[in-house]
Amino acid sequence: MALNKLRKLDKNSAGVTLPKGNLRLEGLLDEKSDLEGEHHVHIRHIDDGEWSIKLVEEIDDQSKPPEQGI
Repeated sequence: MALNKLRKLDKNSAGVTLPKGNLRLEGLLDEKSDLEGEHHVHIRHIDDGEWSIKLVEEIDDQSKPPEQGI
């Protein structure tokens, strides 16, 4: 079992990295191993110390954050 470090991202959030091998299997990386396109995930707290992460194929316009300057 691979372990990934939880990291502080900013004042209000933390993050964890996803292995590129797993992202590659999902077809999310280009030939240079960079993220291809824009992707969103849903993170759900399951139980104490347990979360699930699910790739969201499509989000509606109401759930997108507002664009700056509009």
